[in-house]
Amino acid sequence: MGNRFIGRFLLLLCLGLLRVATAHAQETETPPPTDQELIDAAQFEEEVEVSARGDDLVGVASSSTEGATGRVDLERRPLLRPAELVETVPGVIATQHSGDGKANQYFLRGFNLDHGTDFSIWVDGVPVNMPSHGHGQGYADLNFLIPELIDTVRFRKGPYTADKGDFSAAGGVDMQLTDVLAEPLVQVTGGSFGYGRVLAAGTKVLGNNRVTAALDLSRNDGPWDRGEDYEGVKTMVHMHHGDGAHGFSLSAVGYDASWLSSDQIPRRAVEAGQIGEYGLVDASDRGSTSRYSLSGEMRRGSDDAYTKLTGYLLSYRLSLFSNFTYFLDNPEDGDQFEQKDDRLVAGFDLTRTWLRSWGGRPTETSIGLQVRGDDIDNGLFRSKNALRTATVRSDQIRQLGGGVYAESLVRWSDKVRPRLGLRADFYSADVDSDLAANSGSANDVLLSPKLGVAFGPWKKTELYLNAGSGFHSNDARGATIRIDPVTGEPARRVQPLVRATGADVGIRSSHVPGLQSTLTVFLLKLDSELVFVGDGGSTEAGRPSRRQGIEWTNFYRINDRLSADLDVTLARAEFTDDDPAGDEIPGAIGRTVAAGLSFGDDHKLFGGLRWRYFGDAALIEDGSVQARSSSLLNGRLGYAFTNGLRLELDAFNLLDTRASDIQYYYTSRLPGEPAEGFEDIHFHPMEKRSFRLIATWRFGSTHDAGGHHHGTDS
Repeated sequence: MGNRFIGRFLLLLCLGLLRVATAHAQETETPPPTDQELIDAAQFEEEVEVSARGDDLVGVASSSTEGATGRVDLERRPLLRPAELVETVPGVIATQHSGDGKANQYFLRGFNLDHGTDFSIWVDGVPVNMPSHGHGQGYADLNFLIPELIDTVRFRKGPYTADKGDFSAAGGVDMQLTDVLAEPLVQVTGGSFGYGRVLAAGTKVLGNNRVTAALDLSRNDGPWDRGEDYEGVKTMVHMHHGDGAHGFSLSAVGYDASWLSSDQIPRRAVEAGQIGEYGLVDASDRGSTSRYSLSGEMRRGSDDAYTKLTGYLLSYRLSLFSNFTYFLDNPEDGDQFEQKDDRLVAGFDLTRTWLRSWGGRPTETSIGLQVRGDDIDNGLFRSKNALRTATVRSDQIRQLGGGVYAESLVRWSDKVRPRLGLRADFYSADVDSDLAANSGSANDVLLSPKLGVAFGPWKKTELYLNAGSGFHSNDARGATIRIDPVTGEPARRVQPLVRATGADVGIRSSHVPGLQSTLTVFLLKLDSELVFVGDGGSTEAGRPSRRQGIEWTNFYRINDRLSADLDVTLARAEFTDDDPAGDEIPGAIGRTVAAGLSFGDDHKLFGGLRWRYFGDAALIEDGSVQARSSSLLNGRLGYAFTNGLRLELDAFNLLDTRASDIQYYYTSRLPGEPAEGFEDIHFHPMEKRSFRLIATWRFGSTHDAGGHHHGTDS
């Protein structure tokens, strides 16, 4: 579909909705209420304790692409990796192209988001995406999560909300920790390919304080010819005091892991029998990482105002050895390189919300200030057998960013709810490089207007119009570079902040009992696309792009014990400038389908199936090389005994499908091949069929007068 069609569709629908809403308001005209009556009627949208994705958001949501999934549905999902929790966001898919300790690969709305470039992720008020990261801009590693302690996953797509800034152009997700575990638990998991995990967690109630603590130990080899030898340790202590309106929370989270990488491999080597499908070229590729954070949240509320302050301090480290081109650049020692990132992060997020009346209409207005500072030591080094041999570049980066915003929701009438917002972001970075020419400072500011209008409901059905702009930041090193440290040639600097502009038109309906359904037409433009560079193992700023398409999402609670969901995304992704190379965006998947079926109510027998489909995708700009589609089926079957014991069997890749999690096309060279190497598809295979048996003992109980989580929905 073309831009002209989408533009006309948006305009005509908006005019039609305004006409209907105006007519309805005229027909139902009543004497204006007093200011006090307006404030009383405009109470903060009540906190909704989300237990499942199927909760009704008609009359609450501001778009067709926002929602939440609660603990009930999260517990029924088999998870091969912790980051697959983001797949509760309709249309999002998480895969892996390396060892399981590395950040996942994310896909959404025709984006290959690499490790998180245009998809912002927050966990209990702490950002996960890393700017100016040693491996890739926006790197978002979720392996530190303990899935059993995630209470709610909330999501929004598109650049339409003022409280989201960097990396949120395609969408964003907020994960919230549980405040209370109803019962202490001990969980032991064993599975195929050397998988093992032990989890102990529980809540202690001390007066008005609830303290939840957990320890998670895991290891895994995976199906690879040389096992990954992944070992990870996770800890968490979370204290919650008071309630959603008055109180505070403190959290300490720790994670440490090491692994041997299973990077993508060249298809020609597999077809020639040089290596197996689960083999590797450079056996010394590996990685290690750690993440330790301390965060707190303070909440103060009254009848007509609410204030929330979140602060965080984070220590993070990554050392990653990779070899994607093998012997192309260095025929003697090989092309392995190390990427290092070591940083301290500190920041805060302050919001204040008021209930007022404006022009005789109730309003909910929020203003906010977000500030984040990163003190970064990162570098790129040549290596052999995981030992450094030369420095390509080493940089000390001090980066400060954040924004101020204001947003107001006006209840124009019973059937019209406009939301207007404006965000101003700033970017400031100082780079001290080992190559003096690449040192310097970069500064930028950006204004991002937001607009959304909800019309309805009529017969439990609403229509939405959203438009706005957002952005992603670029690596500070790219904003100050002058000389390419590899070739010595002049290098082009990138813009620090890259604008994204989008529009959505959608419909949400719960008219059919038990069925939540949305249909959305979307358009998103980026001034500069970030693309993966195979021989560097990183991303670089590229050409302007556009994505447009349709999303259809459905959740059907058939009865108290049975539910089903279906999400379909059809997207067209293309570069928008003139270039003889072509207009296809490499790795942009145009068709995704996710479906699930779950049964049971956590008493006795329960389980479910989940199916995921990836469509074809171009791997080079002219579309002459295509990534193959893939399909994956996972399942879970469990039984809950009355004595607190719960047994679950997870099955991954039930059909033992031979397909790829990720595919790239670039030049590499194997031993004995010509010096110029070969252009080839490099792929990371989907894991073989595997099983995990989970035994969970829940004992005792936690006496608690509070809810599961703090905060309000607005």
